Amino acid sequence: MKYLLPTLGIVAASAIFAFSTSNQPAVAVEKSNQERTFEQLDLFADVLARVRNDYVVSVDNTELIDDAINGMLQGLDPHSSYIGPDQFADLQIATTGEYGGLGMEVTSEAGFVRVIAPIDETPAKKAGIKAGDFLTAIDGQSIRGVSLTDAVERMRGKPGEPITITVVRKGEEPMDIEIIREVIKPIVVKHRVEDGVGYLRVSQFNEKTTDSLLDAVAALKKEFGGKIPGIVLDLRGNPGGLLEQSIKVSSAFLDGGEVVSTRGRHSQDTQRYHAKKGQLLKNIPVIVLIDGASASASEIVAGALQDRDRALIIGLTSFGKGSVQSVVPLRNGRDGALRLTTARYYTPAGRSIQGTGITPDISISYALKEDADENGPGVSESDLPNAIKNEISEAEGEDGEVEIQIEYPPEDFDIEDDYQLQRAVEILKGGSYTKLLVAAKG
Repeated sequence: MKYLLPTLGIVAASAIFAFSTSNQPAVAVEKSNQERTFEQLDLFADVLARVRNDYVVSVDNTELIDDAINGMLQGLDPHSSYIGPDQFADLQIATTGEYGGLGMEVTSEAGFVRVIAPIDETPAKKAGIKAGDFLTAIDGQSIRGVSLTDAVERMRGKPGEPITITVVRKGEEPMDIEIIREVIKPIVVKHRVEDGVGYLRVSQFNEKTTDSLLDAVAALKKEFGGKIPGIVLDLRGNPGGLLEQSIKVSSAFLDGGEVVSTRGRHSQDTQRYHAKKGQLLKNIPVIVLIDGASASASEIVAGALQDRDRALIIGLTSFGKGSVQSVVPLRNGRDGALRLTTARYYTPAGRSIQGTGITPDISISYALKEDADENGPGVSESDLPNAIKNEISEAEGEDGEVEIQIEYPPEDFDIEDDYQLQRAVEILKGGSYTKLLVAAKG
């Protein structure tokens, strides 16, 4: 988790003021801007006072201010928000890999809560919650227009307590799903031998991911007697998590070199992150599986292995969350924290992930063609309200979407058998991996 010092803004403002005093025109402009800002703050104070005094029922001042702050931040992009003190404490617990709740990554869209992905082995996943679902009510009370922070807070509770979520899914009638809250202890990495090759499933990137991955690789090596013939790294439905964990996971497949860079508002904000030397899985063929619910840290890993010619990427275009959120504690967390978008992610080749995602080397659907055509493409980052634009695509003047040829399962295929995984195993075992990798990079 990246933290910024909240005092930086004060220092910068002081520096600007000091500089402008040596240049009269700059003073006039700065003063004018300040005056307009103070006028708007006076307007806000006037509106707040009238709501407090004249609204039809009494209102809580703290809630009004919180809602105003969240409204300002959510007007910037879907991922910036204010986190109250209690929610900030929950966030710190969640990134350690153990917390109470339902177990799903969510965002805000059209006034509702939309599921990016449920986490493996959690109540949400077991109850049948799917990526793309809209959550419209909690225990019969509508959450339309409720801030994302408040909606998440309502879903939290004591382990063992039931909660009823109203779910709207494309092509189906709204449904009420009862879920029993649990202490979330997600198994972030699973492994098994899949038809003669190694299978690694990474469901999210929290503080336990790298250690769990190392344990899984060691177990696979033992099962294969020392040499793993090939690896399928499954990042489908992985909503992301901690940046540092994506770097460490990438290091298992890369022998040093760049994994990702971040670029902020100013050129001096650019940072480059590199893998450690001495890759754990050297010379082992790797196929990475992604889909429309693979986001953030999972896109960093997929993009790095793709650009560095280290893996063949299979599946569907990823979600496209290529923005960096810095969590800034306010008064050391006593007033909560500010989650603010401060940079964008870029792959080693300089591609922006934001809004475009990672396009697979071989596009393969898990669903039959008629089902995929009926349901249409899933919602991606670029579909979210106020989503930040991909500045590279805009600068290059790209119009429309590039048509991608997608391979679908045969008509008689049972989708429960996981066509994408089967094709990955076939490529690793059938001897076509190197040829396809060269073709993808050429």
